[in-house]
Amino acid sequence: MPINRNALIRYQTLDKCLQNRYRQWTLEDLIEAVSEALYEYEGIEQGVSKRTIQADIQMMRSEKLGYNAPIVVIDKKYYTYEDPKYSITNIPLTDSDLNKLKEVAGILKQFKGFAHFKDLTGMVQRLEDKVYTAKNHQTSVIDFEKNENLKGLEYIAGIYEAILQKKTLKITYQSFRATQAQTFDFHAYLLKEYRNRWFVLGRRDLFQGDTLLALDRIGNIEFSESQYLDNQTIDLNNYFKNIVGVTIHGDQSTEKILLWVNLHSAPYVLTKPIHHSQQLVENLPDGIIISLEVQINFELEREILGFGETIRVIAPENLKRRIHYKILKMSELYQAD
Repeated sequence: MPINRNALIRYQTLDKCLQNRYRQWTLEDLIEAVSEALYEYEGIEQGVSKRTIQADIQMMRSEKLGYNAPIVVIDKKYYTYEDPKYSITNIPLTDSDLNKLKEVAGILKQFKGFAHFKDLTGMVQRLEDKVYTAKNHQTSVIDFEKNENLKGLEYIAGIYEAILQKKTLKITYQSFRATQAQTFDFHAYLLKEYRNRWFVLGRRDLFQGDTLLALDRIGNIEFSESQYLDNQTIDLNNYFKNIVGVTIHGDQSTEKILLWVNLHSAPYVLTKPIHHSQQLVENLPDGIIISLEVQINFELEREILGFGETIRVIAPENLKRRIHYKILKMSELYQAD
C-alpha cells in the first residue's frame, strides 16, 4: 500500500510522541502535534481531524504497513507504546523487502565494471551485506572503513542540498592556524572525500579564488539570504586531477616524480598506485622505479614518508631535499638524550 508524504509525516510524528515517555499524550495532544508538524513541513494550516488520527493509530497497529505498533491506552485516556523500545523506524525488513533489495543489488552489479559507475562497487557490497545479514540473522561479514568520531559529517546533507539548489551558505569556520573562528558567506560547488575526511570546494564572497574547507573545522552552517554565485571558472571534473590528496597550489605546475621502491613494497605500489598518473619506468634487481606527474604537496610527502625505508626519491632534487630534511628531523626525535 503506497504511503503519501502527508501520511508519512503523520506516522513519524505519532511515533516520536509515543516514544516520549516523559509526557502523557491524550488524543487531543497527538492531534495538535501532528497538525504542527504538517504546518511546519508542508504548510498545511487546517490541521488534522480526530478521525484521521484515530485511523492512523489503527493503521500503525495493523500489519498493513508492517508496523504492528504496540499502541496502548492508559486509563482510557493516554496513548503510549507498550514496549518502551519500540519505534516504527526499527521494524525489520520483510522477506519481500529483502528479495527486492537482492534484485536491486543484482542490477547494480551489472554496472560495476564500467568506469562511470565504479563508485557503485562499495554501495553494492554494502547492500548485499545488509541483505545477507538480515536474511540469515548473522553479524556483518564486511567491515568498511569508518570513523564514527569524525567531526563535520552532519554538515554533508546541508552542503549537498545547497549545491543542488544553488543556495548560499553562511559558515562559521576556524582553520588549524586561526586563533578564532570566522563567519562568512560561502558558495559551495563540490564535496570531496579523502581518506575518510570530507572537504567542500567553493568560493567566499571576499575572495576571488577558489576555497577548500575541511568539514571538521566548521562550527556552524546555515542558509544565507545572499545571492548564490554560480561557478564560472573551476573545472570541477579535473580540479584534483594532478595532486595526491586535496592540497592544491594554484599556480604551481606538475612535476615528474621518480621513486625507487624496494622489492618488499613494489607489489603493493603496483597494485595500489599512489596516483593515477603512476607509470612503471624500470624493473631492477632490488626493486622498481616508478614515475608520477603531480604537484608536490603535503599529502605526497606524507605518502612517501609512510613507506619508510622501502621507498626513495630519485627526482626532482627539491622534493628529495625536503624528504631528507624531514627524515633527519624524525631521527632527532629518537636519538638518546
